[in-house]
Amino acid sequence: MNDAVEALARKGPTGVEVADWIRSQIRSSRLVPGQRLVEVDIIRQTGGSRFKVREAFQRLAAEGLVEIEEFRGASVRGASMDEVRQLYRARAALEGICAAEFALKATDEQRRKLADLADEMEVCVEGGAPERFGQLNSDWHSLLMRGAGNAVIEDIVKRLNTPVHHLLFETFYKGDRLREAARDHRLIVKAVLDRDGPAAEMAMRQHIENGHRFLTDLDRAVHHGGVGEV
Repeated sequence: MNDAVEALARKGPTGVEVADWIRSQIRSSRLVPGQRLVEVDIIRQTGGSRFKVREAFQRLAAEGLVEIEEFRGASVRGASMDEVRQLYRARAALEGICAAEFALKATDEQRRKLADLADEMEVCVEGGAPERFGQLNSDWHSLLMRGAGNAVIEDIVKRLNTPVHHLLFETFYKGDRLREAARDHRLIVKAVLDRDGPAAEMAMRQHIENGHRFLTDLDRAVHHGGVGEV
């Protein structure tokens, strides 16, 4: 039995696990759009075989996160603002559905947890802790989707999030944007605590649309000048 365990350990990570690692590097901006994915570097960092790394590239290419070009290999795929717009529209619809279902289906414990996370994010806004806010925000949205009981939507939204997660992270998670997001969360939590599905869906859709509007304004400012504090 011990020999079997040791043999499995020697095999290293699966292609799925290597893909998860690369995806996490993209989400944390350690790998950025246009950057080449060097097989030997990923093998060294993950312990995966060349075959598993190439399998991971194919998986991520199917998700739209990686581009594979003949003779040039794999690289992190960028997202145009038009694609970002489409991704946000899809998120607004899907997360809106989850917010409505959460308002009706969530347990009392899940409702309290959602409210507690929103409170913690407000503390981050006042304390100037954008990275902590970003993690709590991810936990908040995940809790809402899990509480809605829709694993399919949760999986889809995670994949929709990845291409835009690394866009100007430090600028996105600061200043007025965080305060606006905190206000949005309060409205959603109120609807959830009132068990008002339609109000929760409407508030969530507006929350996602506000995020897209902010990114659009930011992109316009970056490319056309006139950037102030965001």
